[in-house]
Order: sequence, then structure tokens, then C-alpha cells
Amino acid sequence: MTAVEDLRDLAERYWEHRLEASPLFASFLGDHRYDDRADDLSEEAEAAQRTTLEGFLAEARSISADALDETNRTTHGLLIGELEESIVGLDLKLIELMSDQMQGVHADLLTMAGQLAAPEPEHAQMAVTRIGSLAAMLDQAVERFRSGLARGRTPARINVERSLNQIDGYLASPLADDPFASLAGPAGWDGEAAWREVMTAAVESTLRPAFARYRSALADELMPVARSDDEAGLQWIPGGDDLYRALIRIHTGLALSPEELHQVGMQEATVSLPAEYREIGARYFGTDDLAEIFRHLLEDPDLRYRDGDEILAHARTCLDQATAAIPEWFGILPEAPCELTPVPEYLAADAPAAYYTPPAPDGSRPGEYHVNLHEPTTKGRAETASIAFHEAIPGHHLQLAIASERTELPAFRRLSWGHTAFVEGWALYTERLADEMGLYGTDLDRLGMLASDSWRACRLVVDTGLHAFGWSRQQAIDFMVANAPVSYDEIVTEVDRYIGMPGQALAYKVGQREILRLRTRAEEQLGDRFDIAAFHDVVLGGATVSLPVLAARVEAWLKA
Repeated sequence: MTAVEDLRDLAERYWEHRLEASPLFASFLGDHRYDDRADDLSEEAEAAQRTTLEGFLAEARSISADALDETNRTTHGLLIGELEESIVGLDLKLIELMSDQMQGVHADLLTMAGQLAAPEPEHAQMAVTRIGSLAAMLDQAVERFRSGLARGRTPARINVERSLNQIDGYLASPLADDPFASLAGPAGWDGEAAWREVMTAAVESTLRPAFARYRSALADELMPVARSDDEAGLQWIPGGDDLYRALIRIHTGLALSPEELHQVGMQEATVSLPAEYREIGARYFGTDDLAEIFRHLLEDPDLRYRDGDEILAHARTCLDQATAAIPEWFGILPEAPCELTPVPEYLAADAPAAYYTPPAPDGSRPGEYHVNLHEPTTKGRAETASIAFHEAIPGHHLQLAIASERTELPAFRRLSWGHTAFVEGWALYTERLADEMGLYGTDLDRLGMLASDSWRACRLVVDTGLHAFGWSRQQAIDFMVANAPVSYDEIVTEVDRYIGMPGQALAYKVGQREILRLRTRAEEQLGDRFDIAAFHDVVLGGATVSLPVLAARVEAWLKA
């Protein structure tokens, strides 16, 4: 076979391995071959997976990049990078630390449950079998937590508390509303009633008891040894400094130090962004006093929502206006629609203000922009627009839907959830882009845009502070309160997220800054020939890529 054929074959086999190793991911993508299985979290499965990935990596390295065209060289480089990163992730044994409220097994299952479906009777029967596998998966997670504890890898107490709150909310919910028992079944199936009874019984007798066992392990084994709020960061566990640096590399794709990230965040959060607040605040509030601007945004009752319906209506308006505007700013547009849906109530108390799930590649599920309606009267109007543009259009939906529809590319490039800095950096970039597009109706919306940017700049300071410089949880909260006009409760939720997901929050600002750097370079080099839609197509047209690959794509475009 030719080098291109070898690469294509390897990419297909690698992707098939990804689906086999994570049946839940496969089901989420609309591939129902593994609907009777759950992910195997055992150490034995992890070791076998590592052996397989090492074999793939050796094959990839044996393919000569010189024999490939530009598109396939990009695929080759991305495949090698993804394999190397996956092996590093396995060696770090990250599962031992994933008892938190964001990436814990329980949180993943509860979030994903409402996104799955059984379109055919055979898939419905497989789903019944999967209930037992999900229970086993929860038990395996507990065993991995115990292995971590044996090596001194204790969790942060606040993350365990939030996880317990999520599980308690699920276990207290009515069985009739259980998201696993309520799995969408085949349309018009005359066997649905009987199947639904079996599913409900399986959830009651097998899955909910497994969640209860999982809860007991968190409460009785992890909580007594959990790290206090004063020792919440990775720095306080054995090997934590090296682990954090590895996570920075995984989440940003770049060899950045905690020190330089901390400094960049301090510059933006305490110098450059305050200057923008003063300019816009003087127009909207009649004052350039930063504390007074923040006070208005946080305390003015007229800037609060009355109810959840008002939040949904505002988000809908933003989504509709952005959808109408994008043809002038993008050449490539997604075929999949983006729908607006509320965050499930059992997740809402511990979930962010909004999040996005991409469409199924087979078209069976649209992209979904999930809006959190929990305690709506505490939520401010200023941030709704920037969050909508970040999570939906022109942010994550354009990016991830377009990626999934680039069918000429290998599946691992189209459907991967990796390269956090590119994914989140693009979404943060679009918050500023939305202002250029004329999507912010008022200066209040623009102040919300600045609040969102402050939030991400603060993340550079707080994440590194917690995990590299010994900051306490309260120290992190206090810094964000002083430098971002975000509600106290939301800041607390966010800081607890950073504690549980070290390094992930850095990706947003790192990615945004890199995309802005590349755009500035293109504008300077091309001058009057610069076409913003063409630039955006270069950024999004390669599907999900690393920041180094993105830079290479832009450079190649500039030379063409």
C-alpha cells in the first residue's frame, strides 16, 4: 500500500479502537454497535489499551511524512500527537483523581444519559444489558479511587461534597423521571411499554444501588481523607507539581510554564481589561470607577432576570440573530441545527451557566445549547449574550458541527473532543468577534463580554495559583471577586471546577490569544487582501486541531 493508504487504514483502526474502548462515546456519536456495553475502567483494560496505542504509535512513526500531501501530513502529525498524549494520560492514571463534580464517572453518566437513544428494538434490548455494565463501571471507578488513595492521591473535599450533592439529587429524583429509564425508544414500537417496564426495573434494582455504593465510597472513604480548602490544589499530593505541568501540556498543547501563564493572566485581569471597563462603563453607567461598574453589574436589581422563561427568551434572541448574521463572516456553514434546551434540574445546582453538546454525526441529534435556569432571579442579564455566542453560534456549534461534517477527513479529526485550547479558544475568540458582527445590542452586553473575558483571564491566575503556588480555595475566590464582575455563587462554582479539573481552564485564554495572534499576522501580511470569512474557514476547515497545527495551517494559507 502507499503511505496515504497506510495512514488511512491506521486512522480507521485507531478510531475503531477509540469506539470499542469507550462504548458510551460511540453511542453518543450515534454508533449503536456497542449499546450493550459501558467503558471498562479496570487497570487491566487500561494496560491493554496502552499496549494497543503503543502499537499504533509505532506504525504511525513508520509512515514517511515526506510521502504525504499537506492534508495527510496534517492528519499524520495529529495522529501521532493524539496517540502520544493518550499514552501520557494513561500513564498519569487520571481516573484515580476523577471523583469530582465535572469529570467524575457519575457526572459523565448523568450528563450523557439524556443524550442517548435506542432507535431500533435491538438497541432497546441492548440498553437493558447496558444497565448492568453501567453499574459495573461505577464499581470499577471506586476501585480506581481506592488505588489512588493508596498512593496518597486524595481528592479535594469540596469536589467530593459537590459530587455527593449531584448523586443525592439523582437518587432522590422520582424513578419515573430517571434519565436512564426514560431513554428514548424506537418510534412507533409496539413493544415499548413492556421494554420500558424492564428498563425501569433494571435501573431500580441494579443501577441506582450502584450509584448508592459509589456514593458510600465517596462519603465513607474519600471524604475522611480529602484535602481541605487550604490544600485544594495538586501541589499538595505526591508528584503534584509534575502532574500539573503535564496537564498544562495536555490541555493547551503547548509547553507553557505556570509562571508565564500566571503573569499573562495578571496583566489582562488587572491592567488591560479594567481600562476597557472604564471606557464602556462611562458610557453606560455614567462612571469610570471600576468598583462602581462592578457594583452595578452585580447588584442592580434591574439587571436581573425575573424568571427562567426570560432567560430562555433572551438566549433564543441571541441564537436567532447570530444564525442570521454568520453567512457574511463564514464561508463554511454547518448543516446541523442548534437547539436551545434547559439544563436538567438534577444537574443544575452544580452545573455552569450553560454548555453545549455537538450533533450526532448521523444527523439523529442536533447540536444543543443547554441553558441553566437554576435560581433564575440570581442571574444577571449582562452575560447571556456572550455566553450564547461562546457556546452556540458562532462558537462551539459552528466549530464542532462543521468539524463533524468534514467527511473527507478521518473520523478522529472530525469527532474527537481533544485539543481543548483550540476548541475553547475558538469559542472565547467568538465572544469578541460577535461585537465586530454587530450582535451585541447594548453596552450592557459588551460589559458582559468583558466580564466573560475577565473570567477567563482570572482562570490563568487562579488555576496556576491553586495548583502551582499553594493558593487556598478562599484566596482563589477572593481574587476572582476582586477582578471579575461575576456573581459570588458562580465564582465559587467555577473555582471548585478548577480545583477538580486542573489545567483545563487555562485552555480558553491560551487558545483565544493564539487565534488572535494568527489573525493579526494575517491582517498585517495581507493588508487589503485580508478576507475574514476566508480566515475563519482556514481556522475551522481542518476540523479539530492542535494549536501548533492551526499555526501551520494559517502559515500555509498565507503562502498560497
